[in-house]
Amino acid sequence: ETVYDAEWFPCMTTAEPATCCFASTSRAHPIHLWDACTGALRCTYRGYNDVDEVTAAFSLAFSPDGTRLLAGYNKKALVFDVSRPGRDYAAAVRTYAKARRDESLPGMVSAAAFSDGAGAGGGGSVAALGSYGGGIALYDTRTWEMLFLLKGHRGGITQLRFTGGGCFLLSGARQDGDLICWDLRGGAASELYRLPRNTATTNQRVGFSVEPCGRHVATGGCDGAVRVFDLQTGQSADSRRVASDTVNGCDFHPCLNLLAVATGHRRYPITSCPMDSD
Repeated sequence: ETVYDAEWFPCMTTAEPATCCFASTSRAHPIHLWDACTGALRCTYRGYNDVDEVTAAFSLAFSPDGTRLLAGYNKKALVFDVSRPGRDYAAAVRTYAKARRDESLPGMVSAAAFSDGAGAGGGGSVAALGSYGGGIALYDTRTWEMLFLLKGHRGGITQLRFTGGGCFLLSGARQDGDLICWDLRGGAASELYRLPRNTATTNQRVGFSVEPCGRHVATGGCDGAVRVFDLQTGQSADSRRVASDTVNGCDFHPCLNLLAVATGHRRYPITSCPMDSD
């Protein structure tokens, strides 16, 4: 089945095999937690719809300490206790209310992220949810009350990532030619700058990656190029074409000076049908 999202356990270390695992979500299946060493299924976390049927999550995010798993569904998000698999969840977040349409997050929750580091919003105290409606909502993870609602993308949100110890948020969207860096300092949230990339005409999810030291971000594009930006200035640091097709994903190695990229684009060739001579 189609895989919607996958997330590595944040406290993973090869010295402790019990921590070597990752979560995945796919169409018509609950969330699975897999053993990264053996490939065995360890457990499942199940979300249900309004008629008590198992429904798939569209996005996943572990808290920095690995104790919580945030899963995005249609017009809601569920917070699971990682140590308690099954259908029970620790919190439910309703992201959309018809009576407060302008102050809520419509559509499927397509991206999720916990804040990192030790900054004002770090350590997992803030979570971000993005939807295919194009909006981003920030929540206090102690009460799961909405703090801010951010709007600036033209298309559905495909990826979210906190940087700078939780003081900044990077967001990407489909059918949108920019990454947006949001400034979360000072008890407010505002757009800081935009980072251009060649993604304005595709519905494909094109990923970005922040290097481990937090100085640069790399992103792909439909022109086969990888673009690197300086997050301190918002200026371009490098750009080079690495493929003849769309670069839909990239990821920095956590320890080495390496960047992995994924390429490819689904295309539908149009063939002409021969006409009958008579």
